[in-house]
Amino acid sequence: PESVPINALVSVEGTPLGDAEEENDDIGNVDAFDMTRMIATARIVMPRTMVRLSAGRLSFSDAEQYMMFSAGANSIFNGDKLLTTDNPEFDEDQALFQKLGFVGKPAHKGPTVAPAESSGQVHITKVEGTQQQQQAYA
Repeated sequence: PESVPINALVSVEGTPLGDAEEENDDIGNVDAFDMTRMIATARIVMPRTMVRLSAGRLSFSDAEQYMMFSAGANSIFNGDKLLTTDNPEFDEDQALFQKLGFVGKPAHKGPTVAPAESSGQVHITKVEGTQQQQQAYA
């Protein structure tokens, strides 16, 4: 896929998970290390996909977000609100990027080539399906 959002659960009152939080205290306990493992796994499995650090970013410190970017996140959703949850203000994200030495990429430029791929250390191949498989999905 072109992009994959990685979200930390943000309990929202009035939703099944938000209302069930008292019954199951572990449901919202996604920490920075869980997020980092998810991001690293997504990066390994989908090396050319934009891995987006998404909902729940407000619950992580700048240092924790840096760890997530180091693990392979290379995109964020910006704007003050996602579907149901708050998101950092644009100026806050700009300050974070400046602090971390990151330069934003213009939107919608397509997948990037990983440094390991461009240096020849990793070769991405495409496996063609059989003619029967290709017809089934056409």
